[in-house]
Amino acid sequence: MKAFGKLYFKNICYINFDNNKRMERVFLMDYDIPRIINALQIESGVEISPKDTLIIFDEVQEVPKALSSLKYFNETASEYFIIAAGSLLGVSLHNGVSFPVGKVEFLNLYPLNFMEFLEATGNKQLSELIVKKDFELMKAFKDKFIEQLKNYYFVGGMPEAVASFIHSQDFDEVRNIQQNLLSLYEMDFSKHAPTQQVPRIRMVWNSIPAQLSKENRKFVYGLIREGARAKDFELAIQWLNDCGLIHKVQRINKPGLPIKVYIDLKAFKIFLLDVGLLNAMGNVDIRTILEGNDVFKEFKGALTEQYVLQQLIAQCQLEPYYYSAERSSGEIDFIVQKNSRIIPIEVKAEENLKSKSLRAYSEKYSPHYAVRTSLSDFRKENWLMNLPLYAISLLDEIEFL
Repeated sequence: MKAFGKLYFKNICYINFDNNKRMERVFLMDYDIPRIINALQIESGVEISPKDTLIIFDEVQEVPKALSSLKYFNETASEYFIIAAGSLLGVSLHNGVSFPVGKVEFLNLYPLNFMEFLEATGNKQLSELIVKKDFELMKAFKDKFIEQLKNYYFVGGMPEAVASFIHSQDFDEVRNIQQNLLSLYEMDFSKHAPTQQVPRIRMVWNSIPAQLSKENRKFVYGLIREGARAKDFELAIQWLNDCGLIHKVQRINKPGLPIKVYIDLKAFKIFLLDVGLLNAMGNVDIRTILEGNDVFKEFKGALTEQYVLQQLIAQCQLEPYYYSAERSSGEIDFIVQKNSRIIPIEVKAEENLKSKSLRAYSEKYSPHYAVRTSLSDFRKENWLMNLPLYAISLLDEIEFL
């Protein structure tokens, strides 16, 4: 936000609401905009001019009435430029304060996707090969792509973890940061969630590595605790999903349009917000990822699906589902709707080219595109397109491949 402000504005009025009692008192009084502007100027030491000052409200979840004030800025003082940022843990779940519906524009921030990771770590030339769709050079530098992909599996996209990796190249330091982030999230459960739900939220959260280590990654309540039922944990799952800490991927029973009509509400998978954090929760070390230990086999598939899911959401702006037929063991890892096309995606952790489930699906439904993503090189066949895992972002331009 500050970097954006420096590029496009003369001045920046930055207000951090975390543990800021002065600002809390300012917004508790009323929504008189001139009074608030005066208080912001005193707090920041910056003179606010509507034309050339960017006002930044950071950690806005700590002062919910500051979030509500955006409505009044919009209606009576729209000449001011304001960016408000805060954790969904607080922003989406504040109590007793009206949300400025229809008065603000939203931008969802995700962990760095793989393309952003390449650029951040000094590998922009590799990312440019993907952008240019230069598959021949991508094949020539395949070993470099795979090396960076494995680094991304471990480091993930949380900004602090990536910054540490860039600075130190120390995987142990990265893991310490990830463990600290996980601890902070658990502390936030108690801070923001309804008290009676906190133990259940923790149980769901801590069960995720076990859920994903199964060959069939459908969420099973019995893995949370013996005898657990849906009604006991539905609110906990919804809370984690609403806060952006997990991705809930629903099953569809038929690849029809619109895809949401065919959701099976009882069957779903749960993934974390970040592949690096999933690694940390599973206590997977970097040597296991680099060497491909056999003990790691099932979880490696989970990490690969987690990785693909993140790219589909953050890079391609697609909402993933998965497909499985009734009374059949065949499953398609992800299904997405792109414009008027339903695209099945099969995920392979290595260079496995067997696609039994995808072939059966394609024979039954004849999709316009069928995608397998693996460590194999790009190839396009009559019924199937293989996209390298490190170039899965090209799914967003599938019609041009």
